[in-house]
Amino acid sequence: MYIYIFIYLIYIFYKSRTSLYMLQQNLYNENDRYLRWIKRSTDRCFNPIDFLPLLLSIFIFISHESFIMEMIYWIISLVYVKGIYDEYKKNGDNQNKIKFVVTSRIKRLYITEFLFIGLFIVLLILSHFSGLMLVVLSLVMALLYYFIYIVNVLNKPIEKLVYLHYYNKAKNKLKEMSRLSVVGVTGSYGKTSSKNILAHVLSAKYITRPTPKNLNTPYGLMITINNYLDKFDEVLIAEMGAYVNGEIKNMCDFVKPKYGVLTIIGEAHLETFKTRENICRAKFELIENLNPNGACVLNKDDPYQVNYVKNELKNDIRIIWIGVNNPDADFNAINIKSDKNGMSFDFTYLDQTYSVNTKLLGIHNVYNILASIALGVEMKVSINQMIQKIISIHPVEHRLEIKKLNNITMIDDAYNSNPVGAKNALDVLNLMDGIKVVVTPGMIELGESEKEKNYEFGKQISEVADYVILIGEKRCEEIKKGLLDNNFPKDKLIVLNKVVDAYKILESIKQDNIKEEVYALFENDLPDIYSEGVRK
Repeated sequence: MYIYIFIYLIYIFYKSRTSLYMLQQNLYNENDRYLRWIKRSTDRCFNPIDFLPLLLSIFIFISHESFIMEMIYWIISLVYVKGIYDEYKKNGDNQNKIKFVVTSRIKRLYITEFLFIGLFIVLLILSHFSGLMLVVLSLVMALLYYFIYIVNVLNKPIEKLVYLHYYNKAKNKLKEMSRLSVVGVTGSYGKTSSKNILAHVLSAKYITRPTPKNLNTPYGLMITINNYLDKFDEVLIAEMGAYVNGEIKNMCDFVKPKYGVLTIIGEAHLETFKTRENICRAKFELIENLNPNGACVLNKDDPYQVNYVKNELKNDIRIIWIGVNNPDADFNAINIKSDKNGMSFDFTYLDQTYSVNTKLLGIHNVYNILASIALGVEMKVSINQMIQKIISIHPVEHRLEIKKLNNITMIDDAYNSNPVGAKNALDVLNLMDGIKVVVTPGMIELGESEKEKNYEFGKQISEVADYVILIGEKRCEEIKKGLLDNNFPKDKLIVLNKVVDAYKILESIKQDNIKEEVYALFENDLPDIYSEGVRK
């Protein structure tokens, strides 16, 4: 019977790795994200073969025949060997888009989990392999994803102490850097691009430190300050994201920003915010909590921002407005021209006109560049120096990044997607002279309007693309409907369950159009928590 313990430990270790990975991807159940994911992913969380040992262990609990008990232990062991094989094959087949990182927090979760498992196994041995403890162990295995949730809850007091330690360490470091200026960047879309452009532009005068990649949570700020912020840095640019009201205010209380940039109020995370007005109030927490001696850059073309300033804003902060073809804006972009190599535009400020050239694509990047220039002027950076800096800006990875994929030209906009960004990406694809392909799994976290927005996205795609490759049959139902309702040819529409399979399709499209350039827009790349067809 001891062989059962050995096999059980191997299986639960492998299975725990997968469940902890999903817990990590769901931000350790922040705002019940992990529990909601379990509810919509039952086929991935519960392997039917794991319930057979549970039924057999209940039978042992009822029956006390030693021969039957030993036979059932062998059967359960063989079932778990099959489970180990399934986990191994599943992990081998899946190429996770975001790697599982065994952080200190994951290690602490593993320790807590296996302390309980170890206790159950000791009790099993002391009870001479009684049916009761076998039922407990089998129940843990069958409902492991929920067991991991319980472990996460039990570890919260420890995580709170760890958080306070690193929070105070970062706070003390900020106090020692009294000359540091902090800029907060938030919005529904474009935060990371705006942050990186701003860091590059302000580097014409200052030593800047943007939060790395898409670290936009309190933990991300602490990591940036404790691990990356240098004593010589002059400007910290803090990207601030939020899933509920109050999160951005807490980050402002932490880093005390003097300046702020708000990109646009959109429909991202409607699933948690419920209304666009709630999103607006959450994003304006940055502006409301700025140092009154500072300034903020707002978008004059965004009616939500204009209305909030008019009716709700309580902070008497200096506001710098940007806009496109909007003479009421302080910085107004005009004469925008685009091709596959980039964009050029002019902008007006104080009755003067300046010309800008950039390798970036998309109207949203016009706003991002304009916001950086506007804040740069407020921070006494030369406009001409900033314009020179803009020429050398490269696209952020996976955000309308043009690159070669064998014989295909790839427009990589796979980081995430939203209705505004997706439309901008289609406009960029439409600039290309050749065969146009869209590869997408659609848009997520749009609340009740998700189906409607994906349907509209399908109609927009039909007006641009020659071929469409949808990733995820269930998720893409509305996009498919929008395409077909707008008379997109069925023979040019392909539905797959894995994005990796799209590359073969693209190669065959190229073979059929050997003399023409093929441009493939990869619009969105959903995290692994949204994958379909995972269990074999």
